[in-house]
Amino acid sequence: MSGMHRDRIRIQRIAQAASAALCNGYVLGFQKGRIYTGKSKAVCVPVLNCYSCPGALGACPVGSLQTALGGIERKFPFYALGLLMLFGIMLGRLACGMLCPFGLAQDLLHKIPVPKFTVPKKADRPARRVKYVILLAAVLLLPAFAVTKTGVRPPYFCKYICPAGTLTGGIPHLLANPALRQAAGSLFGWKLAVLLLILAASTVIHRPFCRYLCPLGAFYSAFNRFSFYQMRIDREKCIGCQKCEASCPMAVEVTKDINSPECIRCGKCKSVCPAQAISSGFRTGKK
Repeated sequence: MSGMHRDRIRIQRIAQAASAALCNGYVLGFQKGRIYTGKSKAVCVPVLNCYSCPGALGACPVGSLQTALGGIERKFPFYALGLLMLFGIMLGRLACGMLCPFGLAQDLLHKIPVPKFTVPKKADRPARRVKYVILLAAVLLLPAFAVTKTGVRPPYFCKYICPAGTLTGGIPHLLANPALRQAAGSLFGWKLAVLLLILAASTVIHRPFCRYLCPLGAFYSAFNRFSFYQMRIDREKCIGCQKCEASCPMAVEVTKDINSPECIRCGKCKSVCPAQAISSGFRTGKK
């Protein structure tokens, strides 16, 4: 492993750990099994962050969207949607690669020395569309239009799918509260099964949740091509070795489409390039 590659991994891990501490750093919550209710909880963070996590200091943008759409007052989620668009315009999917705590969990699990699996392109490409279906159906349409007896619609993605909520919210609460453990039913069993399946898949496939299921990644992917933060490849320097593509955790065809909607801006391609043909950063308007 080259020195540049080691430095990139170190920077990524520091950024991911710092983000996890900022988003889920309320230690007393984990000790007491109580949810933090301070003023910062009204602020959406740029990554998945379960509201019920005892350590959560901010709100999840996906959860906030669903709460506003499914509430009895039927308010349009200007605040949550506006923040999501701001994060997308500024960063694209950089938040996925450098800031997401659940992305960190997947990265660490993939380092476990077990045989790795490459998903065939015929299966991989259609499977990547699932996250867009989840964004449209579970995050937007069902909370906005599903019919319920009370008139209040549940946050379908958070309730039935989100593994980050199970890991940081459901499990800590059950460990801290014996009454909740006795009350846990089939729904928690389902959520736990989803989490364990994704964690197991992470050991053999790099970032399966980010590739196939994350609605937040689906939302940010729409901004990748024109966000202020961009990846660049110098065609004159590129020697066509394709080491960048071999290293990409999202299996992006870097030399063909470096700013693909699937790119999470992790920087691995940049660090392994022997010709230093790849660069990244915020656009300044200068050539």
